[in-house]
Amino acid sequence: MSRSSQSRSSHPGSSQARARGDFPPPALITTTEALDALCTRLRAETVVTVDTEFMRERTYWPELCVVQLAGEAEVAVVDAQAPGIDLAPLGALLADQAVMKVFHAARQDIEIFVLRFGDVPRPMFDTQVAAMVAGFGDQVGYDSLVAATTGGHIDKAHRFSDWAVRPLSSAQINYAAADVTHLRGVYAKLRARLEQDGRLDWVGEEMALLSDPATYQPDPEHMWERLRPRTNNRRLLGVLRAVAAWREREAQKSNIPRGRMLKDEALLEIAASAPDSVEALSRMRGVSRGFAEGRMGAGLIAAIAEARALPDDALPEAPNQRDGPKPSPALVSLLKVLLAAKCEQHHVAPKLVANSEDIDRLATEDEPDVAALSGWRREVFGADALALKAGGVALGVSGKRIRLIRTQGVD
Repeated sequence: MSRSSQSRSSHPGSSQARARGDFPPPALITTTEALDALCTRLRAETVVTVDTEFMRERTYWPELCVVQLAGEAEVAVVDAQAPGIDLAPLGALLADQAVMKVFHAARQDIEIFVLRFGDVPRPMFDTQVAAMVAGFGDQVGYDSLVAATTGGHIDKAHRFSDWAVRPLSSAQINYAAADVTHLRGVYAKLRARLEQDGRLDWVGEEMALLSDPATYQPDPEHMWERLRPRTNNRRLLGVLRAVAAWREREAQKSNIPRGRMLKDEALLEIAASAPDSVEALSRMRGVSRGFAEGRMGAGLIAAIAEARALPDDALPEAPNQRDGPKPSPALVSLLKVLLAAKCEQHHVAPKLVANSEDIDRLATEDEPDVAALSGWRREVFGADALALKAGGVALGVSGKRIRLIRTQGVD
């Protein structure tokens, strides 16, 4: 799935990776006129499967190379880098509320479309999310999901192709097309299974985050939290917040991966030392003399100085630091066993039901405001988690499975 002159062939020949046999050979789209005609036909359908191929190793922003689209009886590979091509017809298709857009592991694909068209595709369905709801485990691989639901086979030989190189080979085009043709079968199988189990609404709840454009617009002021600093020193955290935000903005402006500008380890060391001069900055690990003496170094030193001047009440709190007692490790372990047992019983991925922070809060708070205590998650796990804490449920073993034993609520 998603991860450069143009091909003249509109119907590539055979290769190792093939679209489903009931589809015609994939069409290669290299002009605005051909794309407009394709999208007009696809807008008459109820379901269109979508995937992208992109490059991001050398840039901050993803470089869209190819878009794959499949309808009920046709599949096309759109060369997004073909000279003069205008992707506006694709934007109109993605915005068409009458057409369901189906992806697998959609987050990076959607980010590209938000950057390109200003909004997420609507409506849409992510088969990776659906597979977790349907009991296929956490983040099941696409090739495994295809095999499990349709019996098909995905050849991943071209997964790491350089999709920016032109012309695209016949093998690349067939590989790209295979992803979206098999995806139609996966979608049909998963949707039928979810409807039968009454879980289609569960997928809708999970799609809410993916459907919010703000998900794809990272706030530089919060990037420091991703570094997971192991300190409660708020002054250090204030400097880390400033330098992480500076790096993010510079990476966006220069279109350079943040890690190529400054690695996370270097950023943490800079925050701890808070260098106030070119000389001090150049002594930091991962910082070259040229970087320290140039525009980047001056900007970084200025960001550090600004953070050091902040009053105490403007400094960030340590992430995930909560007042009150620490959770009992034994109770946390017991809740995790309950989570695993209930998810096994209901055939749903534990990752969707509760994360580690939810478990910690359940262990220390009477009725915490966590997702695990609302909606379908409460039915699957949350209610029994509260009952376990209150002594109303005990855990036992029956055969090779954990089972719940209802008690009288004794301590």
